[in-house]
Amino acid sequence: MKYGYARVSTTDQDLTIQKVALEKAGCQIIRGEKVSGTSREGRKELETLLEFLRDGDELVVTRIDRLARSMKDLQDIINTLQQKKVNLVCTEQPIDTSNAMGKAFLNMLGVFAEFETELRKERQLEGIAKAKSEGVYKGRKQTIDHQRVKDLNAEGLGVAEIMRLTGISKTHYYRVLTK
Repeated sequence: MKYGYARVSTTDQDLTIQKVALEKAGCQIIRGEKVSGTSREGRKELETLLEFLRDGDELVVTRIDRLARSMKDLQDIINTLQQKKVNLVCTEQPIDTSNAMGKAFLNMLGVFAEFETELRKERQLEGIAKAKSEGVYKGRKQTIDHQRVKDLNAEGLGVAEIMRLTGISKTHYYRVLTK
């Protein structure tokens, strides 16, 4: 049986193009989600598929970066599929793990997907550093009144009461007091 997996990174992106391609590839069941691919954390649809797949099934994705953005996650997913004797097929890339050539392409594209992610992170950090040096970027606006937390503490209120009154966590409470 063929199972499709579609993923986009943000909620404002659309899964339709991927789902249509997976239907054309013959997938009887398609699971999709809107979550980052840099980690398997929070990817419930992928986990459901990985649990459900059985010997002889095929997992179909449109591109390898829809499945994973890091080599470790990709290798973990591939190991899971291999243990279950499930093939991975990509509709837009020459990947089919039922043959040696497909396995080779899979590994190469996985390296490039991780490389692309790392480049994006570097560019983002460079942009933030530039914006900070120009006085444009100042970080996220403070949402907790740190002085109020300190004042409540000075009045002798306990941690639990201050947490209830301000809506902060215990970790944040102690962080405010150590600054």
